[in-house]
Amino acid sequence: MKILHTSDWHIGRTFHGVDLLADQAAALSAIAELVAAQGIDVVVVPGDIYDRAVPSADAVLVCNRGLEAIRAAGAVIVATSGNHDSPARLGAGAAFAAAGGLHLMTRVGDVDRPVVLDDDFGPVAFYGIPYLEPETTRLELDVPAARTHAEVLDAAMIRVRTDLDRRRADGSAVRSVVLAHAFIVGGEATGSERTISSGGVETAPASAFDGVDYVALGHLHSPQTLSERVRYSGSPLPYSFGERSHRKAVWILELDAAGLGTVERVDLPIVRGLSQLQGTVEELLSSDEFADAEKHYVSAVLTDLVRPVDAMRSLRTRFPHAVHLEWVRPVNTSEFTYRDRVRGRTDIDIATSFVADMRSAPTSREIALLERALASVQRDDVAKDENSSVDHDALFGRSA
Repeated sequence: MKILHTSDWHIGRTFHGVDLLADQAAALSAIAELVAAQGIDVVVVPGDIYDRAVPSADAVLVCNRGLEAIRAAGAVIVATSGNHDSPARLGAGAAFAAAGGLHLMTRVGDVDRPVVLDDDFGPVAFYGIPYLEPETTRLELDVPAARTHAEVLDAAMIRVRTDLDRRRADGSAVRSVVLAHAFIVGGEATGSERTISSGGVETAPASAFDGVDYVALGHLHSPQTLSERVRYSGSPLPYSFGERSHRKAVWILELDAAGLGTVERVDLPIVRGLSQLQGTVEELLSSDEFADAEKHYVSAVLTDLVRPVDAMRSLRTRFPHAVHLEWVRPVNTSEFTYRDRVRGRTDIDIATSFVADMRSAPTSREIALLERALASVQRDDVAKDENSSVDHDALFGRSA
């Protein structure tokens, strides 16, 4: 049996306010094409199919078309819910969908009720473990004292292993695949994942999955191998500029008569690249150095001496997919200290320079106000010095 492991589609997600539905549709089409080209039997999707509990109508349409394309390419689909999904909404109509080859495993109470599919070597049991929030799932898993993700995951896996042992009791060579949406120790977050730390310690050990042939993980957004049989596939698209150097991929594994056979990483096509650029607006718009970023999503750091006006509009004349920018005032690289720079300058000169640096050159009326304020401070300082002198003389009993 050939299985394709993908996850964290996050259909409906935006990128710095930009709609990604067209990109997500292209990514799902690429997965469907891979299913057809590789002769994939089963596609597993361990959670975060949608980006929010109540997805938009357009997001549902893109997701349904992607699922239909994968199914039409020849694969059965087995999916669980993640921390972004609503289990009840995603699982609505699950029994009806299963008849068409889409198995939605979103109920915590069903973790020990696998989808069983057969190949030339016998049955393969697919167990779906949806995202387990300790506070809301511990009672359903009969572990009322559980407070951490590790504890509720252990409880779920006890049920899985119990069912697997029962199926193997008559000597049947039942192989097993577990889908789970969790943060497993050893995994590395990319920064675009939503934290799952509420309700206790968020991580769980990979040893929780001992006893199964392959564990398809979801939640972390880069492809990762925790062990030969425990892996994250990552998301099909980058969802933060921190992922701009990541190549998105899926895992394709084969199960043979003994269990897990080969596992191959297959890179997905880049739908649109990500670039982080730095320079003045003029440099970004004119330099050939940035030509490769013209079709990318762009995050720009502007280094102009003065904050540019309407910089995003200007940048989009060359980079139509610019989505983020920030202005960073160039650091003065002079080796002189602040004291060196102000030596010999009057107080009013220093004050007016400060206002000009922070905003713009002060008006003559504002300069007059600064002069009066400085004069007032100087009078206060003189008065304090005189009072200090009187106290000092009195202390030592001196007469005038």
